[in-house]
Amino acid sequence: MTHSNEELIEELVDLGYLKSEGLIETFRAIDRKGFVPPDVLSVAYINEPLPIGYGQTISQPLTVAFMLELLDLRGGDKVLEIGSGSGWQTALIAHMIELAGGAAQDPDGRYGMVAMEIIPQLASMTKKNITPHGFIERGVVRVVLGDGSLGYEGEAPYDKIIAAAAADGIPESWKEQLKIGGRIVAPVRHSIVVLDKKDKKEFEQKEFFGFAFVPLVKEK
Repeated sequence: MTHSNEELIEELVDLGYLKSEGLIETFRAIDRKGFVPPDVLSVAYINEPLPIGYGQTISQPLTVAFMLELLDLRGGDKVLEIGSGSGWQTALIAHMIELAGGAAQDPDGRYGMVAMEIIPQLASMTKKNITPHGFIERGVVRVVLGDGSLGYEGEAPYDKIIAAAAADGIPESWKEQLKIGGRIVAPVRHSIVVLDKKDKKEFEQKEFFGFAFVPLVKEK
């Protein structure tokens, strides 16, 4: 069993899922142990999804690394995250935004990223878990309680959109809120789909098969 963050990073590098220097540095800075509930703390570094309550999980590290490599964050990117859960991926993205030279709020008061969560207790968990890293305080992250399947018009458009739960397709709202030249990385059923926006209505799609995700929760 993997017993430390460094061992987990080595495992992900050896498996070929963690590649870029910036993301390796980010995994070092944002320890998964700070984002798992007390009852699974002893297995925080295992390369598997873990329960965080409310029928949700903190994603498998391999999957998080794979999706963040695909997201290909650049300096100045504005990110929408759908399903913040316990906040681990939120913190990883926020660290990468700062690493890439992304500032805090821009002159219009927009944040570097918006993290959406539909389950109130998990939205609170995200805020609590990322607070020690100062991302909210520095204006990098705004945590929003709401239905992520609708996106978040308030801070659109986005350069990158990433989801942590699977839908049956990419919602139209996400496509509309994405900038031309932007990218969506999201689970669709048992695949990870990458959608690049070439024009207002034109998208280029790649699909990576063989993954498992919790379903995207929507308002009833």
